[in-house]
Amino acid sequence: MTDIFTGFGPDSTTDEVLEGIDLSGKRVLVTGVSAGLGVETARTLVAHGANVVGSVRDLDKARRATAGIEGPGTLEFVECDLSSLASVRACADALNAKGDRFDVIIANAGVMAMPQKQETADGFEMQFGVNHLGHFVLVNRIAGLIKDGGRLVNLSSAGHCYSDVNLDDPNFDSTEYTPFGAYGRSKTANILFAVEFDRRHRGRGVRAAAVHPGGIQTELGRYMSEADMNALVESLKEAEAKGSPFKFKTVPQGAATSVWAGFKADADEVGGRYCEDCHVAALSVSVDILEGYEPYALDPDNAKALWAKSEELVGERF
Repeated sequence: MTDIFTGFGPDSTTDEVLEGIDLSGKRVLVTGVSAGLGVETARTLVAHGANVVGSVRDLDKARRATAGIEGPGTLEFVECDLSSLASVRACADALNAKGDRFDVIIANAGVMAMPQKQETADGFEMQFGVNHLGHFVLVNRIAGLIKDGGRLVNLSSAGHCYSDVNLDDPNFDSTEYTPFGAYGRSKTANILFAVEFDRRHRGRGVRAAAVHPGGIQTELGRYMSEADMNALVESLKEAEAKGSPFKFKTVPQGAATSVWAGFKADADEVGGRYCEDCHVAALSVSVDILEGYEPYALDPDNAKALWAKSEELVGERF
């Protein structure tokens, strides 16, 4: 359904959102430009004239995945393994040394629903470490490169409804690990990071938003077992049959909310908010995870507490 205020909806694509918009001279950092939404985000931005820097773990994979991208804009890569803070810091140092400014950062990369608990190089639970802490360090270290009036877009998920963050046990040291429980924590963290980053930087016009891209069958689900994926798909089909608005999106539809929040939406409207289907989401009033946000995800005190805990975990103050 098209949103009457934005003119866009769940079926809108990246090119439809950016129609008529010239991004020439804009510089954008997109993380995870080696598959799925990251590749599509880079493609549409380059097609509309932006100069895109893609941070990737595997440079060869990224080059293969983006071989067909062309346009008046440009695409270059920087190496960044979000599961290693040493790699994240090296990437940030390289970007700061170069000194080129960014109009928008789209924190797109992520992992989802790893069946067994895994840890990053620094000993963090993998989903929290990659989806949140890696981006937390990268974005904060290069925050000075964001131009006044720029934006940060954090990719979150309706999966944040699975769980609030657990600041007493972020690495599942004493609580039972579950794939979607860990995913939910990390996606809530993505929203809370945007909330607090927005509060800290809005004085110079830099705004931050979190977005839910929708349900897209991409490489993000590569860690899920076939049984888990089938169960998820069946549960979503059942919800749709009962009248819920869910349906799978194409990749261009999935990336649309990212570019809408970064380049089309009013900054004051999306700053510190959670967005879906190219509009600002409302408070969830349903027991399912299909739309809306949970109150804890936009709680400013929760956001401040997560920021402090994240600084403690990575050993760095921002």
